Formats: sequence, structure tokens, C-alpha cells
Amino acid sequence: MRVLSSLKTAKKRHPGCKVVRRKGRVYVINKIAPRFKARQG
Repeated sequence: MRVLSSLKTAKKRHPGCKVVRRKGRVYVINKIAPRFKARQG
């Protein structure tokens, strides 16, 4: 999982990427290709 200051580019890396909020953190999840996971902060 990548930790990034901004997820703007992370969500455009793959068509299956989705931005979700969990426990006050923002995550990019991808069920098709899990290697594109990212977290903000």
C-alpha cells in the first residue's frame, strides 16, 4: 500500500480504482488489481 499526500493521481492509475473513507482516513481500493491500493496521510 502506498501512503500519499494526495490521492488525485492514485485514483486515475487504473479504471477499477475507487476512493473510500474509513475511520477518518481516505483510501483508494481496487478489487481488480489490489496492487493499486493507497492511503492518504
